[in-house]
Amino acid sequence: MRAVNKDYASRLTAHAANPRKGRGALSNVDGRFEPYQHERVDDGWAPQQQPESTFKTHVTVDASKTILARNQSPDVPFEQSVNPYRGCEHGCVYCFARPTHAYLGWSAGLDFETRLLVKPNAPGLLREEISRSNYRCRVLALGTNTDPYQPIERRYRLMRGILELLAACNHPLCITTKSSLVERDLDLLAPLAGRCLVSVSISLTTLDHQLARRMEPRATAPRRRLEAIRRLAAAGVPVNVSVAPVVPALTDAEMETVIAAAADAGAVSASYILLRLPREVNALFQEWLAAHYPQKAAHVMSIVRQCRGGKDYDADFGTRKRGTGIFADMIAQRFAAATERHGLQRSLPPLTCELFTRPPSADPQLQLL
Repeated sequence: MRAVNKDYASRLTAHAANPRKGRGALSNVDGRFEPYQHERVDDGWAPQQQPESTFKTHVTVDASKTILARNQSPDVPFEQSVNPYRGCEHGCVYCFARPTHAYLGWSAGLDFETRLLVKPNAPGLLREEISRSNYRCRVLALGTNTDPYQPIERRYRLMRGILELLAACNHPLCITTKSSLVERDLDLLAPLAGRCLVSVSISLTTLDHQLARRMEPRATAPRRRLEAIRRLAAAGVPVNVSVAPVVPALTDAEMETVIAAAADAGAVSASYILLRLPREVNALFQEWLAAHYPQKAAHVMSIVRQCRGGKDYDADFGTRKRGTGIFADMIAQRFAAATERHGLQRSLPPLTCELFTRPPSADPQLQLL
């Protein structure tokens, strides 16, 4: 290995032509805040068939002192959110949250999928936050950065603890996930839905099993996600299908099929987001494209740039989720026609904040004051 100073987004690592099984990213290049960038080079001394190093999942405790994240972005439909995990083992190569690992001194590539942080005191921290006298109840979003039902949730059960707290307080919440593990908590979600306190958004990018396996390797299989929609809907939980991201020339042809399948499963609304490639995600996604779909790579990126004003990504509020130009307009028109045809053009039912009650104090004497 040798240190080099090169722009992160301009490099595609040649050694990553053989993807690791069960991982989305192909490389682990240093983050943008690191003083040096490293790349693998062949100096003639290494064996020709040297095996790649193994990237196993490592979990570290995140000693956070607060849990609520406030949002001020004008194009994001929530004011506050909770993320019990940092990093995500699902390994979706397109995940817009990958660059957040750079703040930890880790890579947005394989580190994001394998070096996870867990907040074991998340339910307790949330209890403290919503118990404060100046707390103002607003819909709480879960799964806005990384998936709250990723595989390690089976072990830590933080979502279970959070839901139990919110159910006891009649606090409204919305969940975004691509995991069928959400079904585990139907005994809590169904009563919450009966009081207009919860909605769930299931992310469904493609129905192509092989494509999903490459693009989001440790996420629930597409057909199983449809079954999760069916079971949530049967329990009375309002479900939105999030066709996200729409990848030009790779998944966009399936958009109508995905919407039809979700409607048949019981979804009541639909949304979509055009592929976003912020910061490190750009190089990681192009690297993935070159390895898995070399004949389509140039075409995909050509359309992406047409939708982003000639750039790989445009972060402007209002257009970053939809893009601009002829192709972006066509996607919007197709989506509108498909949702109207299948009755998914309406929004999710509004959630109420009027039933919220603060958690009882740990000291019963204080309740007398």
